[in-house]
Amino acid sequence: MRRRVFVSGTAALLLSACSSSGGGSTPSPSPSSLPPAPTTAPPPTSAAPSPGAPAAKGAVTVTGTVATGINVPWGLALLPDRSLLVSSRDTYGIHRVDHATGATTLAGTVPDVVSNKDAGGEAGLLGIALSPRYATDRLVYAYYSTGSDNRIARMTYDPGKAAGHQLGTPQAVLSGIPLGVHHNGGRIAFGPDGMLYAGTGETGNTALSQDLGSLGGKILRMTPDGKPPPAGNPFAGSVVYSYGHRNVQGLAWDPQGRLWASEFGDREADELNLILPGRNYGWPATQGRTSNPKYTSPVAQFGTEEDSPSGIAFAAGCVWMAGLKGERLWRIPLAGAKTAAAPASFLDGSYGRLRSVLADTDGTLLVTTSNTDGRGTPRPADDRILRLTVR
Repeated sequence: MRRRVFVSGTAALLLSACSSSGGGSTPSPSPSSLPPAPTTAPPPTSAAPSPGAPAAKGAVTVTGTVATGINVPWGLALLPDRSLLVSSRDTYGIHRVDHATGATTLAGTVPDVVSNKDAGGEAGLLGIALSPRYATDRLVYAYYSTGSDNRIARMTYDPGKAAGHQLGTPQAVLSGIPLGVHHNGGRIAFGPDGMLYAGTGETGNTALSQDLGSLGGKILRMTPDGKPPPAGNPFAGSVVYSYGHRNVQGLAWDPQGRLWASEFGDREADELNLILPGRNYGWPATQGRTSNPKYTSPVAQFGTEEDSPSGIAFAAGCVWMAGLKGERLWRIPLAGAKTAAAPASFLDGSYGRLRSVLADTDGTLLVTTSNTDGRGTPRPADDRILRLTVR
């Protein structure tokens, strides 16, 4: 009932963050490679593991605390002035964190959100994203749980209004995403193509992952209005982009426009996947690498006790992936569509559970803790947003 993986990017050559000195523990996964992303749905294939690679050098250093005292900060969005919008899973609020001072104010509370934290669940106000036309339309998108489904809605954001009253009425663009106690997905992001992508979960009903008529256990691709795009999706008239997922938790693109995703496994293998349209990623028949040509294998896999991956971001030639149960930040160096060196972990246990990762425009990383989500041990001032310098 956990686990996630997301990754983004790649550079043909490792950049400074993956080539300078530094330490970190290396996990057990060995890398695998996948072909370049096709423009149409490819036939099913599987990735063949590539030889084990040496650990890359490089490190991250926590250089500051951006904000504290936020309830389960789940989604992050970077405003044009580098201030942040942050969603709070269980209080249903979207907060603005001032870039210059770190001051946190409530923009507003999203109505009709339902959390099931008291039942040990994962539902609530989850991912957020800015419209690609935010400069003119001032729209913020949110993925959240109601009493009957998960849905994606958009609302205006007007920082000129009084605190707590800056959000407009949500307008649902996509509803009917399956809802469960666990495995609700929740990450949303706009891709370089201007389309909206969403990672969903199978809510514990494993059959949904293979059901192309269901929105559960999928990565979805849609227009900003929530409709199937005119081109680029593998199944006519459908927002389904890839399937066979258990619980997608992170989405990111590398500089070449490849889409990566992190995903929870079930006691065997958490995954980092390169997402190609129309591919079947195997759940529930498989998790981790497989020799079955019907399914697509992950580029990297991790033991579930050391990972439980959540958000991902790309910076300096590497994917940076937050771990919840593993309480660490993974660095995964990429070269094209494969790993360039063994992943290494940082911050092991230092800040507890880590959930979201965002690359700032200055090259630093923003990482949220998730110790108030009912599965961690809150520390003074939790939950917090950390700033990390990559070197």
